[in-house]
Amino acid sequence: MEASIMDGNTMSCGAVSGLSTVVNAISLARLVMEKTPHIYLAFHGAEAFARDQGVETRDPSHFITDENIERLRQAKQANRVQIDYTQPMKAQPPTDDNSRIGTVGCVAIDSSGNLATATSTGGLVNKMAGRIGDTPIIGAGTYANPLCAVSATGKGESIIRHTVARDVAALMEHRGLPLKEAAARVVAGVPRGDVGLVAVSVAGEVSMVYNTSGMFRACATEDGYSEVGIWPEADSDANANGEN
Repeated sequence: MEASIMDGNTMSCGAVSGLSTVVNAISLARLVMEKTPHIYLAFHGAEAFARDQGVETRDPSHFITDENIERLRQAKQANRVQIDYTQPMKAQPPTDDNSRIGTVGCVAIDSSGNLATATSTGGLVNKMAGRIGDTPIIGAGTYANPLCAVSATGKGESIIRHTVARDVAALMEHRGLPLKEAAARVVAGVPRGDVGLVAVSVAGEVSMVYNTSGMFRACATEDGYSEVGIWPEADSDANANGEN
Protein backbone atom coordinates (compact mmCIF):
# COMPACT_ATOMS: atom_id res chain seq x y z
CA MET A 1 0.00 0.00 0.00
CA GLU A 2 0.96 3.61 -0.48
CA ALA A 3 -0.74 6.84 0.53
CA SER A 4 -0.33 10.57 1.02
CA ILE A 5 -2.14 13.46 2.68
CA MET A 6 -1.79 17.25 2.40
CA ASP A 7 -3.14 20.27 4.26
CA GLY A 8 -3.71 23.14 1.83
CA ASN A 9 -3.69 25.83 4.50
CA THR A 10 -0.27 24.98 5.94
CA MET A 11 1.15 23.05 2.95
CA SER A 12 2.08 20.30 5.40
CA CYS A 13 2.08 16.83 3.90
CA GLY A 14 2.99 13.22 4.59
CA ALA A 15 3.43 10.13 2.44
CA VAL A 16 4.19 6.42 2.78
CA SER A 17 4.77 3.51 0.43
CA GLY A 18 5.88 -0.11 0.43
CA LEU A 19 3.52 -1.05 3.26
CA SER A 20 2.59 -4.69 3.78
CA THR A 21 1.22 -4.78 7.34
CA VAL A 22 -0.44 -1.39 8.00
CA VAL A 23 -4.24 -1.48 7.99
CA ASN A 24 -4.80 2.23 7.26
CA ALA A 25 -2.09 3.76 5.12
CA ILE A 26 -3.64 7.25 5.22
CA SER A 27 -3.43 7.30 9.03
CA LEU A 28 0.27 6.51 8.83
CA ALA A 29 0.83 9.23 6.21
CA ARG A 30 -0.85 11.70 8.54
CA LEU A 31 1.46 10.66 11.38
CA VAL A 32 4.45 11.24 9.10
CA MET A 33 3.07 14.74 8.46
CA GLU A 34 2.37 15.52 12.10
CA LYS A 35 5.06 13.62 14.02
CA THR A 36 8.20 13.76 11.90
CA PRO A 37 10.35 16.43 10.22
CA HIS A 38 10.02 14.47 6.96
CA ILE A 39 7.43 14.12 4.21
CA TYR A 40 7.94 10.61 2.83
CA LEU A 41 8.79 7.27 4.51
CA ALA A 42 8.92 4.00 2.59
CA PHE A 43 9.26 0.23 2.97
CA HIS A 44 11.11 -0.95 6.11
CA GLY A 45 11.42 2.58 7.47
CA ALA A 46 7.71 3.20 7.11
CA GLU A 47 6.86 -0.14 8.72
CA ALA A 48 9.20 0.57 11.65
CA PHE A 49 7.63 3.99 12.12
CA ALA A 50 4.18 2.38 12.12
CA ARG A 51 5.22 0.01 14.91
CA ASP A 52 6.72 2.88 16.90
CA GLN A 53 3.48 4.86 16.60
CA GLY A 54 1.30 1.91 17.56
CA VAL A 55 -0.91 2.02 14.47
CA GLU A 56 -3.01 -1.03 13.67
CA THR A 57 -1.12 -3.70 11.74
CA ARG A 58 -1.85 -7.20 10.55
CA ASP A 59 0.18 -10.09 9.23
CA PRO A 60 0.70 -9.63 5.46
CA SER A 61 -1.40 -12.74 4.86
CA HIS A 62 -4.44 -10.79 6.09
CA PHE A 63 -4.40 -8.74 2.89
CA ILE A 64 -4.14 -11.69 0.49
CA THR A 65 -7.41 -13.01 -0.94
CA ASP A 66 -8.28 -15.65 -3.49
CA GLU A 67 -9.25 -12.85 -5.88
CA ASN A 68 -5.83 -11.24 -5.43
CA ILE A 69 -4.08 -14.51 -6.19
CA GLU A 70 -6.17 -15.14 -9.31
CA ARG A 71 -5.69 -11.57 -10.50
CA LEU A 72 -1.90 -11.94 -10.17
CA ARG A 73 -1.92 -15.35 -11.89
CA GLN A 74 -3.80 -13.97 -14.86
CA ALA A 75 -1.60 -10.89 -15.09
CA LYS A 76 1.55 -13.02 -15.10
CA GLN A 77 0.08 -15.41 -17.63
CA ALA A 78 -0.76 -12.51 -19.94
CA ASN A 79 2.56 -10.79 -19.18
CA ARG A 80 0.72 -7.58 -18.38
CA VAL A 81 0.62 -5.02 -15.60
CA GLN A 82 -2.90 -4.06 -14.56
CA ILE A 83 -4.88 -1.96 -12.13
CA ASP A 84 -5.33 -3.67 -8.76
CA TYR A 85 -9.12 -3.28 -8.79
CA THR A 86 -9.54 -5.07 -12.13
CA GLN A 87 -11.65 -8.16 -11.53
CA PRO A 88 -10.23 -11.58 -12.41
CA MET A 89 -11.21 -12.31 -16.00
CA LYS A 90 -13.30 -15.34 -16.82
CA ALA A 91 -12.59 -14.87 -20.51
CA GLN A 92 -10.18 -12.92 -22.69
CA PRO A 93 -9.28 -9.59 -21.00
CA PRO A 94 -10.78 -6.55 -22.73
CA THR A 95 -8.47 -4.19 -24.58
CA ASP A 96 -9.71 -1.32 -22.41
CA ASP A 97 -10.15 -2.16 -18.71
CA ASN A 98 -9.35 1.32 -17.44
CA SER A 99 -12.81 1.99 -16.03
CA ARG A 100 -11.95 0.25 -12.79
CA ILE A 101 -9.27 2.11 -10.91
CA GLY A 102 -8.14 0.88 -7.51
CA THR A 103 -7.18 4.21 -5.96
CA VAL A 104 -9.25 5.86 -3.22
CA GLY A 105 -9.00 9.64 -3.02
CA CYS A 106 -10.76 12.35 -1.06
CA VAL A 107 -10.75 16.16 -1.09
CA ALA A 108 -12.48 18.39 1.43
CA ILE A 109 -13.10 21.99 2.43
CA ASP A 110 -14.35 23.10 5.85
CA SER A 111 -16.49 26.06 6.89
CA SER A 112 -13.38 28.21 7.32
CA GLY A 113 -12.16 27.51 3.79
CA ASN A 114 -9.36 25.15 4.80
CA LEU A 115 -8.61 22.59 2.09
CA ALA A 116 -7.20 19.08 2.42
CA THR A 117 -6.66 15.99 0.28
CA ALA A 118 -5.66 12.36 0.82
CA THR A 119 -5.06 9.45 -1.54
CA SER A 120 -4.43 5.74 -0.97
CA THR A 121 -3.84 2.80 -3.32
CA GLY A 122 -2.70 -0.78 -3.62
CA GLY A 123 -0.90 0.03 -6.84
CA LEU A 124 -0.61 -2.25 -9.85
CA VAL A 125 -0.83 -6.01 -10.18
CA ASN A 126 2.34 -7.74 -11.46
CA LYS A 127 4.41 -4.57 -11.12
CA MET A 128 8.18 -4.74 -10.67
CA ALA A 129 9.37 -5.03 -7.08
CA GLY A 130 10.07 -1.58 -5.67
CA ARG A 131 7.84 0.28 -8.13
CA ILE A 132 6.24 3.41 -6.63
CA GLY A 133 3.28 5.10 -8.28
CA ASP A 134 1.86 8.60 -8.25
CA THR A 135 -0.26 8.30 -5.10
CA PRO A 136 2.45 9.10 -2.50
CA ILE A 137 4.16 11.69 -4.68
CA ILE A 138 3.08 15.18 -3.68
CA GLY A 139 2.21 17.16 -6.80
CA ALA A 140 1.49 14.10 -8.90
CA GLY A 141 -1.37 12.11 -7.37
CA THR A 142 -2.02 14.42 -4.42
CA TYR A 143 -1.78 18.17 -3.89
CA ALA A 144 -3.45 20.95 -1.91
CA ASN A 145 -2.79 24.64 -1.40
CA PRO A 146 -4.94 27.61 -0.31
CA LEU A 147 -6.70 27.58 -3.72
CA CYS A 148 -7.69 23.95 -4.21
CA ALA A 149 -7.25 20.32 -3.20
CA VAL A 150 -6.75 17.56 -5.78
CA SER A 151 -6.57 13.76 -5.70
CA ALA A 152 -5.80 11.79 -8.87
CA THR A 153 -6.24 8.20 -9.99
CA GLY A 154 -5.17 6.21 -13.01
CA LYS A 155 -1.87 5.13 -14.53
CA GLY A 156 0.78 6.36 -12.15
CA GLU A 157 3.53 6.84 -14.69
CA SER A 158 1.37 9.22 -16.75
CA ILE A 159 0.20 11.10 -13.68
CA ILE A 160 3.80 11.57 -12.51
CA ARG A 161 4.99 12.72 -15.95
CA HIS A 162 2.23 15.31 -16.17
CA THR A 163 2.35 16.40 -12.48
CA VAL A 164 -1.43 16.24 -12.63
CA ALA A 165 -2.47 17.42 -9.18
CA ARG A 166 -0.02 20.32 -9.02
CA ASP A 167 -0.82 21.45 -12.57
CA VAL A 168 -4.48 21.96 -11.68
CA ALA A 169 -3.44 24.25 -8.82
CA ALA A 170 -0.83 25.98 -11.01
CA LEU A 171 -3.39 26.87 -13.68
CA MET A 172 -5.60 28.40 -11.02
CA GLU A 173 -2.69 30.23 -9.40
CA HIS A 174 -0.84 31.51 -12.46
CA ARG A 175 -3.56 31.68 -15.13
CA GLY A 176 -6.49 32.59 -12.92
CA LEU A 177 -8.61 29.74 -14.27
CA PRO A 178 -11.63 28.43 -12.33
CA LEU A 179 -11.25 24.94 -10.94
CA LYS A 180 -13.38 23.11 -13.51
CA GLU A 181 -11.56 24.65 -16.45
CA ALA A 182 -8.15 24.01 -14.92
CA ALA A 183 -8.97 20.37 -14.13
CA ALA A 184 -10.42 19.76 -17.60
CA ARG A 185 -7.33 21.20 -19.30
CA VAL A 186 -4.96 19.07 -17.25
CA VAL A 187 -6.91 15.85 -17.84
CA ALA A 188 -7.20 16.60 -21.56
CA GLY A 189 -3.41 16.88 -21.72
CA VAL A 190 -2.84 13.35 -20.40
CA PRO A 191 -3.11 10.35 -22.77
CA ARG A 192 -6.67 9.10 -23.04
CA GLY A 193 -7.50 6.33 -20.60
CA ASP A 194 -4.79 7.29 -18.12
CA VAL A 195 -6.26 9.66 -15.53
CA GLY A 196 -9.18 10.87 -13.46
CA LEU A 197 -9.31 13.28 -10.54
CA VAL A 198 -11.51 14.79 -7.87
CA ALA A 199 -10.92 18.36 -6.76
CA VAL A 200 -12.50 21.15 -4.72
CA SER A 201 -11.68 24.86 -4.71
CA VAL A 202 -11.64 27.36 -1.88
CA ALA A 203 -14.91 28.70 -3.32
CA GLY A 204 -16.50 25.28 -2.92
CA GLU A 205 -16.47 24.44 -6.64
CA VAL A 206 -16.18 20.70 -7.28
CA SER A 207 -14.65 18.91 -10.28
CA MET A 208 -14.69 15.17 -10.93
CA VAL A 209 -13.21 14.79 -14.39
CA TYR A 210 -11.57 11.86 -16.17
CA ASN A 211 -10.53 10.58 -19.59
CA THR A 212 -11.11 6.90 -18.82
CA SER A 213 -14.35 5.14 -19.76
CA GLY A 214 -15.65 5.68 -16.22
CA MET A 215 -14.66 6.63 -12.68
CA PHE A 216 -16.24 5.82 -9.32
CA ARG A 217 -16.96 9.21 -7.77
CA ALA A 218 -19.15 11.02 -5.26
CA CYS A 219 -19.49 14.39 -3.57
CA ALA A 220 -21.62 15.88 -0.81
CA THR A 221 -22.17 19.31 0.71
CA GLU A 222 -23.36 20.40 4.12
CA ASP A 223 -26.63 21.72 2.66
CA GLY A 224 -27.67 18.20 1.69
CA TYR A 225 -26.63 18.06 -1.97
CA SER A 226 -24.98 14.80 -3.05
CA GLU A 227 -23.87 13.24 -6.32
CA VAL A 228 -22.74 9.68 -7.07
CA GLY A 229 -21.58 8.36 -10.42
CA ILE A 230 -19.55 5.83 -12.37
CA TRP A 231 -20.19 6.53 -16.05
CA PRO A 232 -20.19 9.80 -18.01
CA GLU A 233 -23.07 12.22 -17.69
CA ALA A 234 -23.88 14.63 -20.50
CA ASP A 235 -24.47 17.58 -18.17
CA SER A 236 -21.44 17.01 -15.95
CA ASP A 237 -17.79 17.99 -16.26
CA ALA A 238 -17.00 14.42 -15.17
CA ASN A 239 -16.92 12.81 -18.61
CA ALA A 240 -14.62 10.70 -20.72
CA ASN A 241 -13.50 13.63 -22.86
CA GLY A 242 -12.56 15.86 -19.92
CA GLU A 243 -14.86 18.65 -21.07
CA ASN A 244 -16.88 21.18 -19.07
